[in-house]
Amino acid sequence: MEPVFGRVGLKVALLFLLTTQLNTDVTEAMVVTSSGPQTTQKAQGETVNLGCTYTPGPEDTGELDIEWSNVSPDMTQKDKLILSFTGGQTHRYGDPSVSSRLKFTGDPKLGDASISISDVRVSDTATYQCKVKKAPGVDTRKLTLVVMVPPTAPKCWVEGAEEKGGPVSLRCKSSHGSTPLSYVWMRETGGSIPSTAVQDPQTGELLIKNHTDSNVGSYVCEAKNAVGKAQCKYALRAYNPTNKAGVIAGAVIGALLLLLLLLLLIWLLICCCHKRKYQKEIANEIREDAQAPQSRPTSRNSSFRSVLGYRTHPGVHYSSVRNHMPNARASGRSAVYTGGSNVSSPVGDKSAPLKYDHEYGYPV
Repeated sequence: MEPVFGRVGLKVALLFLLTTQLNTDVTEAMVVTSSGPQTTQKAQGETVNLGCTYTPGPEDTGELDIEWSNVSPDMTQKDKLILSFTGGQTHRYGDPSVSSRLKFTGDPKLGDASISISDVRVSDTATYQCKVKKAPGVDTRKLTLVVMVPPTAPKCWVEGAEEKGGPVSLRCKSSHGSTPLSYVWMRETGGSIPSTAVQDPQTGELLIKNHTDSNVGSYVCEAKNAVGKAQCKYALRAYNPTNKAGVIAGAVIGALLLLLLLLLLIWLLICCCHKRKYQKEIANEIREDAQAPQSRPTSRNSSFRSVLGYRTHPGVHYSSVRNHMPNARASGRSAVYTGGSNVSSPVGDKSAPLKYDHEYGYPV
């Protein structure tokens, strides 16, 4: 029996020594000792510190190599190296607008690989990894940075007429700010928020269903998110309800008066048109009844001859005035030109009437 117990004791002793040696190796290996939250939220424009302190083991005698990378959310893609410390020198990589804002906050050779990012932007939101290597030891730490925009000063207003007995809705809205945004209404003067009022922290509404004088006062709305907050104020009043029947009656009367005015204008325009038409017809009738001025026959014939280029025909005499025609009774006979010969007719003969030629006058 003794040899059996001896063999068992030997095995237990060997197992104890092996476990002790493993624990010693783990404890003395490279370890990143930074603690704190894995996720950091910062407001845009601020400076953030990403901690990464380390303790090398006694056997870690190789060259110190520190790398900071932007971890890709896609596991199939490589991480993006942004800052490193190798051979006692600091090296920056990638976009200068990002790398120029990175720096080590301490001495990387003395166990502090922490960095700072100044003037952080929303585009800096990412998961960052600190990797410390000193052969044969190596260790890493990941931190998530979330950059948010603080809310701008909100706008406060009221929906409703602030009349007693009616509903009143106080509204609050911030135009800029990273979500999630929440709104809280507080009463600055006049007591506490009415017990019947209902708040909606997502929309920023404070609804008062039955408005009274006791609700009058100054109200403050606060808009906030994880990185900031802002306020606005509104002075709530209470007015007596308006006489709606009187307003409706006034509106109806005003509409009727306007309609009558339009009808009056249309009637006046029609009257003016009729008056002008009548005056024009009277003027036309007067012009038609007026006689043209008479002119002397001599001047009229002379003007005809001058205009028409009158030329006399040989052997024919023309008279321009009817009164100069020869009197049959005085002369006893009348002579009529009949194509070159003069034919005399007795006084008693009945001669044909003389025909007036509009171009040459009466023949003589």
